[in-house]
Amino acid sequence: MKFCSECGHALEHRIPEGDSRLRHVCPSCQTIHYQNPRIIAGCLPIWGERVLLCRRAIEPRHGYWTLPAGFMENGETVAEGAARETWEEAEADVSDLQLYTVFNIAHINQVYMLHRGELVNGAYGVGSESLECRLFEEHEIPWDELAFPSVKRTLQLYFKDRVSGVFPVHVNDIKPIRRD
Repeated sequence: MKFCSECGHALEHRIPEGDSRLRHVCPSCQTIHYQNPRIIAGCLPIWGERVLLCRRAIEPRHGYWTLPAGFMENGETVAEGAARETWEEAEADVSDLQLYTVFNIAHINQVYMLHRGELVNGAYGVGSESLECRLFEEHEIPWDELAFPSVKRTLQLYFKDRVSGVFPVHVNDIKPIRRD
């Protein structure tokens, strides 16, 4: 951020009085421009013993498999965002959405909130952000072709929890991968 969205003046990067973090501050109108983490709302669509994955048609990770998810919009709940993203990416309706995994990914300023949901009538298509969508049984999951650590971890937790039939909300931090 370089210019104030209120008055257009060049911004300074400093700690405002009474704060403890660097912020973008307008020296002209005194507006403090807060930047906060982005919420990613998504879904683990389930149909019987299978889960629905989408092959990404966009970057990042074009061509890799993922769960339908994306940035939450203003004016919607997290569950509404998860259902919307499922429709946009897989042309699928989901019901009985239950919060399942929350991943804090501080190094990229994101929080993933993924829900378990039932695929309505097992119906799905291919949305504009997907190359293809497909139902997978556990042994068919393309583990080496998953787009994001949050997707892999959600699937691992789901298949583990499915054995007992108990699906608690899992909250974890995902740290950057070190490549020394």
